[in-house]
Amino acid sequence: MATFLYKLGRSAFRRRKLVLLLWVALLALAGVGAASASTATSSSFSIPGSEAQKAFDLLEERFPGASPDGATARVVFKAPSGEKMTQADNKAGVNKAVADLKAGSDQISSVTDPYTANAVSKDGSTAYVSVTYKVNGMELTDETREALEKAGHQARGTGLTVEIGGDALQTVPETGAGEIIGVAIAAVVLVITFGSLVAAGLPLLTAIIGVGIGISTITALANVLDLGSTTSTLAMMIGLAVGIDYALFIVSRYRAELAEGREQEDAAGRAVGTAGSAVVFAGLTVVIALVGLAVVNLPMLSKMGFAAAGTVVIAVLIALTLIPALLGFAGKRVLGRKVRKGKPVTDKPNMGTRWSRFVLRRPVMVLLAGVVGLGAIAIPAASLEMGLPDDGSQPVSTTQRKAYDMLSDGFGPGFNGPLLVVVDGDRSAADRTVETIKGLEGAAAVTPATLNKAGDTAMITVIPKDRPSSVATEDLVHSIRDSSGDDVLVSGATAMNIDFSQRMNDALLPYLALVVGLAFLLLMVVFRSLLVPLKAALGFLLSVVAALGAVVAVFQWGWLGSLFGVEQTGPIMSMMPIFMVGVVFGLAMDYEVFLVTRMREAYVHGERPGAAIVTGFQHGARVVSAAAVIMIAVFSGFIGSSEQMIKMIGFGLAIAVFFDAFVVRMAVVPAVLALLGHKAWWLPRWLDRLLPNVDVEGEKLHKQLTSKDDGVSPEDPDEDRNLVRV
Repeated sequence: MATFLYKLGRSAFRRRKLVLLLWVALLALAGVGAASASTATSSSFSIPGSEAQKAFDLLEERFPGASPDGATARVVFKAPSGEKMTQADNKAGVNKAVADLKAGSDQISSVTDPYTANAVSKDGSTAYVSVTYKVNGMELTDETREALEKAGHQARGTGLTVEIGGDALQTVPETGAGEIIGVAIAAVVLVITFGSLVAAGLPLLTAIIGVGIGISTITALANVLDLGSTTSTLAMMIGLAVGIDYALFIVSRYRAELAEGREQEDAAGRAVGTAGSAVVFAGLTVVIALVGLAVVNLPMLSKMGFAAAGTVVIAVLIALTLIPALLGFAGKRVLGRKVRKGKPVTDKPNMGTRWSRFVLRRPVMVLLAGVVGLGAIAIPAASLEMGLPDDGSQPVSTTQRKAYDMLSDGFGPGFNGPLLVVVDGDRSAADRTVETIKGLEGAAAVTPATLNKAGDTAMITVIPKDRPSSVATEDLVHSIRDSSGDDVLVSGATAMNIDFSQRMNDALLPYLALVVGLAFLLLMVVFRSLLVPLKAALGFLLSVVAALGAVVAVFQWGWLGSLFGVEQTGPIMSMMPIFMVGVVFGLAMDYEVFLVTRMREAYVHGERPGAAIVTGFQHGARVVSAAAVIMIAVFSGFIGSSEQMIKMIGFGLAIAVFFDAFVVRMAVVPAVLALLGHKAWWLPRWLDRLLPNVDVEGEKLHKQLTSKDDGVSPEDPDEDRNLVRV
């Protein structure tokens, strides 16, 4: 592989104008496609095989036009102190709002009158109007939302307190200015790392081009493939981070080759042949982790994973082709000013060298400090509570949260999470089901059954006693399912969330085994070792559990919540653990591959295990540290999002990268390798013969180039098999 990539790098360097033109053309083509595509909506949410999904499918079949998955809104009215909603003037204000809502949009399916639908609280202080729509929340037009908000605003003029809840107010999440700040921090880190504006600008430029192509392609295909609006956010988050990192690795190696006196074209080829090999396998681990999300069997999550994986593939291809092409334009301007002017560079050991030597002297102490420290941070993960956010998790200043609290106070906490029970049977079966549910603990109210025109399917609404995200409500859902036959299905937003969380829990271990297993095999091929991939996998598990502990402490317990803009604590989103396992594993392997590949390269070229560790840190620690800081900055930028899910993901990924890069890879890894010595690179002879030799460390390339420089014909590539592997 190293030989092929060497030739690819030299070819891109020589034909830099053509390569640049092709990438610019791809960017323009993707941009035109995105500009001509219709605006993306939310991806259709479904949980194949779940009971809640079966109920929705049955309703669509037996109740045509009912739009069971359509958006809903609840306009909640509260009378002034001492008054009741049944008073003439207050009733007139509500009736006016109902009329305005009915005339507000052709996307409305129905609007209920609270005085005929028994939607007034027992004390008369609160009433609500239910509005259902023909489409989901993300497909509502701006005019429809404005009509909803206008009706509420006009009702406030009558002296009533009016708030609006429901997913009808759901909008595309905004990331805010934090994303731009993250890129700005990345630029500063690159300038400090390279000491050259040109060298710092290349990774940023190529990452932006790659993300531009990826996001534009996703936008162009969003409606065709039902990708949804959040897919591009994930692709941008991952693509920007790995795009900068991969380019950083190539540029750094190119500078090192120039410093050794190589010609520019040869330096570009060697950089792509060596660091490029690490980029390819680091990218493969990320792609495996993202594509592996398909094992969860959730279409929305699978599409997000595939789209983000596509962006990672683009980042790898850009690093292998566009970077050497741009290096051809930049020449030696990628070097610092002192180096270009020929000023002597001090041979003083850098920070990576000094740190690695410290770890070699005290490996046990460093190992214990890293493991115990991350273990302590991971403790809150034992209290992990998972669920999906509802209006109760919104900031207290929002109208959705105020409406949620008003309904809870007026009608009971369970009123915000009604259950929809679907009976596949006639009136007698529906009545029996109603009586059965009334006898269950946890059911506050059960409405009479509503049958379809054919009389063979019924809908029953059940109001739990507790809030939607509570354990008691989850127990009620399971009790209804256990006490009823196969012809009774429980659905609704609350039941859908419960089924979603269960699907996430059931898929976590199989997904973890699949991703870690495939990556273990891949790393075994890369490093030709059993213990190094095992150490990499265990180190990742330690960092990701510690990151989950930090997420629980901040978003569930509220520790330092105000610092990160967490206004309301609550359960951790159900998809967070499996998402972090996938994404963090792929990203963590970037540092493992780049740092340890350099150690492997030094070891194969004859250095002792301890000296190889020092060499790896001497050349790789600065780059890996810069890459980690950049990735942390990019992910941290998403903490400013208005969407709790994006905020939590940004924080979780940022803290996980910090733990993995600066604790696991920079401390635990060298300490373990120092304790293992030669055994770290041990591989059984029979397995060595079975595994393909992909020459990631560039040994074949090194031999060929050395033979060429000495005027000797290159050795037979098959002689690589005769290398002594201890």
